[in-house]
Amino acid sequence: MTKTIKAEYLPGGAKRQELLDSVPGYLQTPGLQANKHMFCLEVLKLTDTEYLEALNKATNGAVARSVWN
Repeated sequence: MTKTIKAEYLPGGAKRQELLDSVPGYLQTPGLQANKHMFCLEVLKLTDTEYLEALNKATNGAVARSVWN
């Protein structure tokens, strides 16, 4: 059985921001980052920009600082 994401959580959905706000917490949990990246892009349908913003929030801005320094 394959689970699918509800339409209101997909891009343009009414609860999309709620999903985007919860992703940084998910990224901080233990596990392989590659698996989390795949899950975010393929299942949650995040764009690369949304994923990177969530990753930056999860690391308290360390991703952006590493690019600029």
